[in-house]
Amino acid sequence: MKTDILIVGSGCAGLYCALNLPKDKNILMITKDVVEHSDSFLAQGGICMLQDEEDFDSFFYDTMKAGHFENNTAAVETMIKESPELLKDLISYGVDFQKDEKGNLLYTKEGGHAKKRILYHKDITGKEITSHLYEQCQKLENLTIKEHWSMVDLLCENNVCYGVVVRKNDGTLDTITAKVTVLACGGIGGIYRHSTNYRHLTGDGVAVALKNGVECEHVDYIQIHPTTFYNEDEKDRDFLISESVRGEGAQLFNAKKQRFTDELLPRDILTHNIQKQMKKEGSKHVWLSMRPIKKEDLDSHFPNIVRHCKEHGYIVPKQMIPVVPAQHYFMGGIKVNLDSKTSMEQLYAIGETACNGVHGKNRLASNSLLESMIFAKRAALDMVSILDKAVEKDYENLNLKPYEDEKKLKEDYKKLILDEIKRAKEN
Repeated sequence: MKTDILIVGSGCAGLYCALNLPKDKNILMITKDVVEHSDSFLAQGGICMLQDEEDFDSFFYDTMKAGHFENNTAAVETMIKESPELLKDLISYGVDFQKDEKGNLLYTKEGGHAKKRILYHKDITGKEITSHLYEQCQKLENLTIKEHWSMVDLLCENNVCYGVVVRKNDGTLDTITAKVTVLACGGIGGIYRHSTNYRHLTGDGVAVALKNGVECEHVDYIQIHPTTFYNEDEKDRDFLISESVRGEGAQLFNAKKQRFTDELLPRDILTHNIQKQMKKEGSKHVWLSMRPIKKEDLDSHFPNIVRHCKEHGYIVPKQMIPVVPAQHYFMGGIKVNLDSKTSMEQLYAIGETACNGVHGKNRLASNSLLESMIFAKRAALDMVSILDKAVEKDYENLNLKPYEDEKKLKEDYKKLILDEIKRAKEN
């Protein structure tokens, strides 16, 4: 198979990238599951936005502080400054952010933020944004989307990427050659026992990058979300209790029903405090109370969270719910520049797969959707300049037998990532 541009992944980064590519180029997007099963659809809280120039310094500082000042300052500045333009695009696509009676956009606040700067749609902001991106992509005549197609390796030689090896939905193997390949494969949560990520998101992009010598960075920077609904069933993806709930006033209590921490601390610090409390009392979880939030506000802002709690036997805000930290986000990944270029020619990486340094050591709440789309668009605009001079290569006679054992390949890639995380921590 041949195409001009291959995008591996169907989250907000991959979809927004496709929307910003030339309409006269053929684009093929492959996704490991169905399009809707990307973590972008799961994002609850919202998307950060620069309201006015007066908030720039505060927004910048909050992002840097949350990232322990290990952030790439140029990436942070780029993300914040280009956010208003992104907002225009999203509204033009029909994204319906919450508004007041006069039609003005409503902003909320989350942990680590000095002020309200987060746009939201109830507690399903990710779904609201990503579904509209998908809707726009379905109108593109030059875009083909293949579901249940998995990338199993890169096609590359002499530090140039020519496409990927793919396992199709019928289990057969094939090659896809492209002038430009974009890795938008999401995070690594699927390799962890407890994670808010979809189970099939197992860090494939990072794995093939490590295997083929593409430079990666900070693979040990893994964010644990402080509050997910405690569930003993190991097969279930951990359900996120949004940062916004605490931003609106929800409080944390220990086994004796005593408050033990500041709920609006950055995620890594709050996670540490919760884990310390659990260890101290020998418990499997702590308790979250939503009583400080008016019931009508809970029902309008967090209907899905309220519904999930009810389905599991808890009526909020009357009852507290059990919460526990879980793996949530990957700040490291394939090292890229501000245009999302990797160290390999003709290969880009965007979204959670990539590491441009914007998040530093810890991501500030609601910066993920923003970062993913800002740098996805920059990738799309940059690759225009290389498309016409990109080198193509034929892989018709490639031996695909090494990829036939799917189970072994998954285990090999998982070990590759975990070994790299261990090495990074030791260094």
